[in-house]
Amino acid sequence: MSFPRIVIHTGRIKENAQNISELARKDGISISGVTKATCGNVHVAKAMLEGGVNSFADSRLSNLRNLRNYFGKDVTLLLLRLPMLSKVDEVVETADASLNSEIRVIEALSRAAKKQGKKHGIMLMVDLGDLREGLWTDDVMEAARFVEKLPGVYLQGLGTNLTCYGGILPTEENLGKLVEIGQNIQEDLGKEICYISGGNSSSLHLLGTGIPRGINHLRVGETILIGNDTALSEPFPGTRADTFVIQAELIEAKVKPSVPIGKVGVDAFGRIPKKPEDRGLRRRGILAIGEQDIQPEGLTPMDPGVDILGASSDHLLVDINDNPDELRIGDYLSFTVDYGNLLRAMTSSYVEKVVL
Repeated sequence: MSFPRIVIHTGRIKENAQNISELARKDGISISGVTKATCGNVHVAKAMLEGGVNSFADSRLSNLRNLRNYFGKDVTLLLLRLPMLSKVDEVVETADASLNSEIRVIEALSRAAKKQGKKHGIMLMVDLGDLREGLWTDDVMEAARFVEKLPGVYLQGLGTNLTCYGGILPTEENLGKLVEIGQNIQEDLGKEICYISGGNSSSLHLLGTGIPRGINHLRVGETILIGNDTALSEPFPGTRADTFVIQAELIEAKVKPSVPIGKVGVDAFGRIPKKPEDRGLRRRGILAIGEQDIQPEGLTPMDPGVDILGASSDHLLVDINDNPDELRIGDYLSFTVDYGNLLRAMTSSYVEKVVL
């Protein structure tokens, strides 16, 4: 057994995907499973697919290639991050469609698709106020008309992204605006477009109550992966959070003061540490994992009587004074993760990935 490691419970991920997909279907919505936090892990993707997602979405071409190599042409792949102009040939080669907001890039995708003899889907992104990617609402119609005239590409749909940068929540009002724009474009072009994509996991809280009729697609990662309602920062009903478990080995266990001794400067990352509460002498442990792999703030101990104190680049410090098991060197502790820790641990080459 090797540590540190992240244990991936694919059955639990499948269960989350099933519950979310079934809920979305009641509103006529299909789900693209977002795999970017797991670096396009094929075992996670397979669990999502078995749970009912219709396609996969990822922001990295290398991750999409992993999925393409594993699933072949049986799945539809969407590039989430706006394509780099320097990578348009790879985008067309790897992904069936991509999110776009720049006319120059769409023109380049058109040329690449024509050269490869393919049809590449363009999902025009609309900025509804979060101020990440997207066209302003007044510019979408002109862009849609332009896409329709280009060879090698077609207007797959409209999309928006909310909460990721500005924290703007999806609502009936702003998603209703996206639906309205989509309806106007369809009337203008005289044809239906495939998707009106109403955002990411943060839109799920509107299902069954407030998601506008006309939204028929969502791009969902975090809520399937770790059961978090990203709009409300609370568990999403019918999902599990114990899908990914980080385990790290204890490399020191000693009784020490609870407050550092001496003049305080900055830590390894240039931060001034906050003075901890003086709790007297406590049994403390050091685990062989650190901020190169995780963020201490987003870990939740699964073992009783364990509190996280902080971390340096390679060490996680924990209070184990109240743990009933009298932990020893060589034992390991387990933690559930938030999205940031999932992303870091799956990206880190120092953390072994174990699939159950």
